[in-house]
Amino acid sequence: MMFEDTIAAISTPVGAAGIGIIRISGSNSVFLGEKIFRNPQGKKLAGAKNHNLLYGHIIESGKVLDEVLVSVMRGPHSFTAEDVVEINCHGGVIAVRKVLEAVIKVGARPAEPGEFSKRAFLNGRIDLAQAESVIDLINAKTEKSLKVAVAQLDGILSREVEKMSGELLQLIAHIEAGIDFPEHDIEEMSRAQIKQEAQQLDQKLHNLIDSAETGRVFREGLRTVIIGKPNVGKSSLLNALVREKRAIVTDVPGTTRDVIEEVVNIKGIPLVLIDTAGIRETEDVVEKIGVEKSREMLTRADLILFMIDASTGLTVEDLEILPYTAEKNSIVIINKTDLTNDMDTSVVEKHISRSNILEMSLLHGQGLAELEQRIENMVYAGLASGSEDVMVTNVRHKNALERAACSLKEVLGALEANLPTDCMAIDLKAAWESLGEITGETVSEDLVDQIFSQFCIGK
Repeated sequence: MMFEDTIAAISTPVGAAGIGIIRISGSNSVFLGEKIFRNPQGKKLAGAKNHNLLYGHIIESGKVLDEVLVSVMRGPHSFTAEDVVEINCHGGVIAVRKVLEAVIKVGARPAEPGEFSKRAFLNGRIDLAQAESVIDLINAKTEKSLKVAVAQLDGILSREVEKMSGELLQLIAHIEAGIDFPEHDIEEMSRAQIKQEAQQLDQKLHNLIDSAETGRVFREGLRTVIIGKPNVGKSSLLNALVREKRAIVTDVPGTTRDVIEEVVNIKGIPLVLIDTAGIRETEDVVEKIGVEKSREMLTRADLILFMIDASTGLTVEDLEILPYTAEKNSIVIINKTDLTNDMDTSVVEKHISRSNILEMSLLHGQGLAELEQRIENMVYAGLASGSEDVMVTNVRHKNALERAACSLKEVLGALEANLPTDCMAIDLKAAWESLGEITGETVSEDLVDQIFSQFCIGK
């Protein structure tokens, strides 16, 4: 696909930095770059070798704006598959902005959010799933998150989806051949085979769907709320997991008045760790607001770390919080076991299994490694063997897979009911179209626009 206009944008974060990059993409990118670039030896961008840097200056109205290094990447061997020019200038706010303004003055159009990636998709360099992984790559919070995003960008999910799409098309072709040529009795011969292949496809779909929760955690982080009565050790746990004194720790109940949020790396899993105000009845107006926020955070949590003080045993405040643990993934932490280790947990076990109860002494650093291991086990629970890298990280992809699985369920139901095969062909096509939405093969233009509008400008 050829675009008539040439676009430009800043591709690096705005702010003081060593380098700032202005990216230009389109059929006129080299021509426009020539208008403002001067090399001391008189070398031209039009004659520059692909993917080589050329030293020079950006000139506007005869004045030097900045000293730069410029690279030319001719299509289709570029990110957008178009001719691309990248200007590496100094990274100050003013320097980068001035160079961009100079590019726009000679004829480039300011790029819209995600327009470079959108052009890469529309030009066939990457599919839609790969394009969306660019955001995950930029926002990766841990090495594991980065590994998953890189695998997605490399096309690991796309290849899996395309393989299933190909198998669906073969089934559709086989069934339609039976409809078009009934004299060959293809319908009767193929029903058992159709059932077997549909069941295999259904299993593959559900393996990917089952990976979505783990994938979402790597993409967005596991929202983990630390909850409990005042002075039970919530802030101490936050500090221990963060490995620094992030929250104030005192013996005075009610020290934490507001929600404190930190992202920590637990065995490659990004934990969005939320330390809340202790839940208790209070007349303090500020603390009361903090307590209400704590209750609100519980409803939005992926994981609850409920802390109980072993030295005081279960209190009325603990009993009020305990029911929340049955509604979410939860680990009950019995802290301060260095003071006593004979606490009766029978009441707690009515709400949560014994395997989710952990004894700790934060003062002595006991139990922290086991807590991290339990969190890792919880995140990977239910993930199909061998699918750590081929996983769904995007809600849109999960929804498309679920629609495809629903269509296949209709196919299997039709086979059980001995319905005509033309009914199955309709559902198989619906499944194929749902899978095509992931890679962009069957996606609408409006949805493409919506997806890329979420990207940052310059990517």
